[in-house]
Formats: sequence, C-alpha cells, structure tokens
Amino acid sequence: MLGVLGALVAVLAACSALAPDPAAEPATDGSGHDVGVQLFQWTWDAIARECTDELGPAGYAWVLTSPPQEHITGSPWWTAYQPVSYHIESRLGTREQFAAMVQTCHAAGVDVWADAVVNHMTGQDEPGVGWAGSSFEHYTYPGIWTPQDFHHCGLTEGDDIGNYLDADEVQTCELVNLADLDTGSAHVRATLTAYLQDLVSLGVDGFRIDAAKHMDPADIAAIVAPLPPGTGIAQEVIRGSNEPITPEQYLGNGQVYEFTYGKELQGVLAGSPGLALDLGTASARYVPSDDAVVFVDNHDTERNGSTLSYRDVDYALANVLMLGGVYGTPQVYSGYAFEDTDAGPPQDAAGAVLDASCAAGAGPGGDVTWVCQHRWPAIAGMVGWRGVVGDAPVVDTWSQGEAVAFGRGQRGFVVVNAGDDALTTTLATSLADGDYCDVLAAGCAEAKVKDGRISVTVPARSAQAFDVSGRP
Repeated sequence: MLGVLGALVAVLAACSALAPDPAAEPATDGSGHDVGVQLFQWTWDAIARECTDELGPAGYAWVLTSPPQEHITGSPWWTAYQPVSYHIESRLGTREQFAAMVQTCHAAGVDVWADAVVNHMTGQDEPGVGWAGSSFEHYTYPGIWTPQDFHHCGLTEGDDIGNYLDADEVQTCELVNLADLDTGSAHVRATLTAYLQDLVSLGVDGFRIDAAKHMDPADIAAIVAPLPPGTGIAQEVIRGSNEPITPEQYLGNGQVYEFTYGKELQGVLAGSPGLALDLGTASARYVPSDDAVVFVDNHDTERNGSTLSYRDVDYALANVLMLGGVYGTPQVYSGYAFEDTDAGPPQDAAGAVLDASCAAGAGPGGDVTWVCQHRWPAIAGMVGWRGVVGDAPVVDTWSQGEAVAFGRGQRGFVVVNAGDDALTTTLATSLADGDYCDVLAAGCAEAKVKDGRISVTVPARSAQAFDVSGRP
C-alpha cells in the first residue's frame, strides 16, 4: 500500500512540475493594458478607422482626441484651443461623426478621452464668427457668456499673467490674452459641467483638463463632481521651479500630467539611459505613480523644445523606456510634421482638416506629413509587450555606458542601446529557457535563453524586447 501511495505522490509531483507558473504567463488582469495615445488634430473619421485597424489590435487602451467644441477659424493648430461655443462641431468633424467615432473605438476595445478647454474662451480682440457660425466678442458669447462671467484680475497691465510666483495672477489673470472664465462662479461651473456631461452622453470616458494650472483646484472639483463615477480626469499642471502652484494640489480631482518625467527623460537619454528606471521613484519632483500620466512629448513640448520630439534620434528609445517602466500611466504622442511651430495640420480650401494618412511601414525619418509615431514598430511593439508583462516588477537590471537592460518578472526583457556602436553582450534574465522573438522587429528575429542568459546583438540607437507571448 505504501508503495502505491509513493508512486501516486511521484506522479502528482511530476504533473505539478509540468503545470505552468502563473508568474511566467502573460498578464491577464489588464494591469499592462493602460497605454493611451494622443492623436493630435486627427479627424473623428480618421480616429475611428485607426481604432479599428491599429489601436485596438496593438493594445492601446485609450485615445485622447483634440478639443471637440466649436472654435475660432484660422489655419494654426492653436485655433482648436480658443472656444467660441460648446457645440460639438469643429474642423475635425461634426457631432454625428464624433459620436460614431466613440462607438467605433469602443467596439475596438479603445476608450475615448477628450481634451477639454474649460479655463478660457478666445484671445481675439476683434469680434468674429466661429467654425459653426456662432458670433462672439472677446468677452461676450451670445447665449453662453457675458463680460461678468470672466476674470478681470486688475493685477497686471493688460490683465495678462506676468509672474508665475504669484498664484493669484496665474489663476485669475489671462494666459496670453485668452478670456479667462470665472470658474468660481456657480453659473460658469454649471455651464462647463453641462458641456462635459454632453460629451459623456456621447460615450466619452475621460477628459484631459487643459490649462488646469490656471484654475483653482476647488473650481475643477466642482465642475467634475457631477460627472458619472469612473469618468477619467487628467489635469495639465506644469511643474515650475519654486512656484506656489504644484501638481500635488490637484490630485483630489484625478491624475495629473507629470511634465518632469518627459523633461528628465530627455536628459538621461543624452548620457545615462540606465537612470530612466529611477525617474519618478522616491523624489519630491514627482507625484506618486498612480497619480501620474507620463509622456515623452505632447503637442506643446514638441514645439517648445522642453522634451524630445519626433525629430530626435533617441525619440523611439525614449518611448521604449517609458513603456517598459513602471512609473505612471503612459501616453504616446502622434502628430504631424511641421517647420513653423504655429502650423496647423493639412486642411482643405474651407479649412477642414484632412483625414490623417500613415505611410506604409511608418517609422522614424522619411518625408511624411503625418508622423504616426504610435505605429512605429518600436513603440507599437512595446505597447503589446507592456500588456504581456502587466504589473510584474522590474528585475535583472543592467547598464553599461549608453546601454541599459531590464526584465519585468518572468514575463519580459528589454535591451536599449542608445550608443553609436552595436552592442553585443550576454545578459542574465528571469525568462524561462527557450527561443524568443524580438517583438520590436518585423517578423520573428530570434534569440535564445539558455541557463537563464540571453545573448543579443543590438544595433546602434535601437532596442530589442522579448516576452513570453512572443515565442517562435
């Protein structure tokens, strides 16, 4: 009898040894399905197609649209940030097209966030007519606002912000002549809430609050409080040295964009990319990870030079490091090529934006109109990689000069070579032995893990990534 029991125990032990280790399986809890993409100045029809064809299949969790409300006319990009009314009618499409886009993206498994301009109206001194035909003056918007609905701070000549060390100026004076709404007013708050509720009724899942730094956190709280539970909020609060207004003051309303991350990522890539893994950890310069939305660049920073942009040789590598790391919720950026920083996207003779079109084999370099960074193999591949590794911890870190490598538990491993020469090395990993595909390469560029070590040759200024779902 004991012999039979012993044999049974041996069989069960053997079966148990063959059972898959959950820690070495792809994440199934959605913890790595968190990446957003800002499709800057993409039309609603183009976003809808992209959700179906690219964003959903690649593993993007949400898309951030440009502001959907009626705005002033004109070709520059910033016309979209000068509202005339809250009609969902802009040079990017109609209300019906916007609603259809949201439904299409949801069907593809992609949430939709909208850029909400609620701090101000136009900066135009002369009367005009908006994109959808609404008339306006600088402080008068018929049926919406009268001059009494705006701040007139009286603190500076012309009422423009002059001193960012003065919180009252920053939150009650005008940002480059943009008519600053009195968001402390109950009437103003209710009108802005109604606009956001209208977008929620069309299926919008969350909002980027533009120029949040120029509003009192309590005002934003009052505006977003009536929104349905679970509505996402990410606030634009640019951290400044020794300034009295800080991102931490806004965390009660939702997440904030952590501008420090993009700025410092640019710096470490220039010399010590291994330091990228430390960004956001144990530093007073950052909000906690769960509260942060991080980015390599956005529509402002790619123009003002405070971060990397698509023109920089290390741009794709910066995105690899962001998507491979554990700090913050990543937002990829995707815009259009420009020489003039005011230049708007391609438009027809009437000023309507033309649908974005990505060149076949989109990637760094080349003569393109729409840059389509979100499709670059290194970026799209890392979005999928992040979904596989989920919340697995950073392990097996290694750095040497301008190269860095690290794993995420037993699920994935990535090597980044920011140097000018190819990197050939053998590195320790927590991956199970066997063959793996580089998920950032076309097809399956194979590498083998043997005795827990992987041998790689990584070309100059490129990266390779491997995960447990990418097996030949």
